[in-house]
Amino acid sequence: MKVNIVNTSKNALPEYATKASAGVDLRANLELEVVMQPMERALIPTGLFIELPEGYEAQVRPRSGMAIKKGVTVLNSPGTIDADYRGEVKVILINLSENNVTIPHGERIAQMVIQRHEQAEWIETEALGETNRGSGGFGSTGKD
Repeated sequence: MKVNIVNTSKNALPEYATKASAGVDLRANLELEVVMQPMERALIPTGLFIELPEGYEAQVRPRSGMAIKKGVTVLNSPGTIDADYRGEVKVILINLSENNVTIPHGERIAQMVIQRHEQAEWIETEALGETNRGSGGFGSTGKD
């Protein structure tokens, strides 16, 4: 699939790290580094603008390295970028650690995965089909 992208940052275009990678790393596009205090949220720009084909979305997800090494994750995970959005891709980070965390320009802050999706046609009905599980949720299957 080909996706149009405008890169206003000083970072290279996102790229897949390996042949089997599902996502590309998103990098911070900052004039000044951001220092995040514990439990602080920050909206980090990437300098990227994308044009996805209809029927696709981009999901912004946490990076495991940021989570384990720094205690920083993506707050609204996964964040969805719709095909008709033309604004800058930005990432909401939260510092869940007990220490201040510095985000410098160029830091890999999240990953982005492109996914195909469907739009449902909602059909209002009086009842739903029955299953063995029924309305049980949140651990109701008994499987650990």
